[in-house]
Amino acid sequence: MNPLVEVNLTLILFLPWFLILATLFWIYPRQPRGPARRLYDLAAVLASLALFVASLYWSHDIADPAHGRMWRQILATALGYGVFLGAMLAAFVLRMLLFRRR
Repeated sequence: MNPLVEVNLTLILFLPWFLILATLFWIYPRQPRGPARRLYDLAAVLASLALFVASLYWSHDIADPAHGRMWRQILATALGYGVFLGAMLAAFVLRMLLFRRR
């Protein structure tokens, strides 16, 4: 397998699902929606994706190759998905606190 594809395989496979989750995060709740909210949503999605990519590369580096080549992909997938969901959950809760109706 191409080394570039091997390292980024998890990102390639999860990108459609992350796009769906990011779209749902962006759309709901529908109000209030101003420039500050749009900027926050964009920053949250980009930060979640950046944390996901960082966790991919980190988990590839720390995975023990004695367990086989697939272990790197398995660890990267499990850890990366958890990091992405955790970052999106934190962004969702923070958004509720920051942009709640007064």
